[in-house]
Amino acid sequence: MAGSRGVVIAALFANGAIAILKFFGYLLTQSPSMLSETYHSISDTGNQVFLLVGIRYSKKESSRAHPFGYGKAQFFYSFLVSVLLFGIAGWESLKHGYEAIVHGGHALGGAVSALGYTFPGWYVNVVILLGAIGFETYALKKANTELVRQIREYEWSGYREAFRKTSDVTTLTAFTEDTIALLGAAIALVGVVLSELTGNEVYDAIGAVCIGLLLMGFAVALAWENKRLLLGESLPKDVEDRLRTVVKEHPGVVHVDAFRTVHVGPEEVLVTADISFDSDLGTEELDDDITQIEEKLRTEDDRVRHVYIEPEL
Repeated sequence: MAGSRGVVIAALFANGAIAILKFFGYLLTQSPSMLSETYHSISDTGNQVFLLVGIRYSKKESSRAHPFGYGKAQFFYSFLVSVLLFGIAGWESLKHGYEAIVHGGHALGGAVSALGYTFPGWYVNVVILLGAIGFETYALKKANTELVRQIREYEWSGYREAFRKTSDVTTLTAFTEDTIALLGAAIALVGVVLSELTGNEVYDAIGAVCIGLLLMGFAVALAWENKRLLLGESLPKDVEDRLRTVVKEHPGVVHVDAFRTVHVGPEEVLVTADISFDSDLGTEELDDDITQIEEKLRTEDDRVRHVYIEPEL
């Protein structure tokens, strides 16, 4: 959890500063790509705020109304990010780029004077976008470090399996958002430079359309990943089978009649099991066995936080 929070805070400061700089570049040159990138960075900044709210909310103590805690708050706020922020920002970027293509964009004008020199305003866009690429690379590195740690801890084969199996949507969202931010800044940079070199503003407008499609695609992908967790996904089959084996191999267990797992928060899992025990076991022995099984399950996988065992004799 601490790793996820650090990833989000790093991205928050980077994206907030970048959003202001990109908007300044847009005001100076009226570049459609820079406006799209401004929407992008604003949505990224809002994204981090929502994720921090989710992290803070998920730390609330469990209550009668929420006996397994508030861990799923992170799933909800991450889903909210995809619908309200990336969807809206993506649509606005796409619409603005389309209008620039159909009706014609503004020439990249404006000039900046500094230290006795005057240079074209589009230079500012190039400098801002190169700076954005630098900042986003730093944020992506932090998110990647946390994701790689999880890949190693849970012995996943790589990023693809991590995306399918991780319940840490905060890190997943930050990692994907930083990747998309890098791609968006690169697309905007290409659009701005091509428009200046060719004198044709359509390249800048096409860049805005591409950024919009990128954001909307990410919104759909992120919403889909959160859906599986909001609906109550179990642990992967191989992990569940391993936990079931831990129970089956415990002395005194005759048969595992039912075994279920479900995520109740990022890296927090509820396990329930119906177990047939040796009929010769006394009440105290049975109670000791149940306690030992619970400890074994938590040792086998540290995501197991809640265990409920129904004994059958």
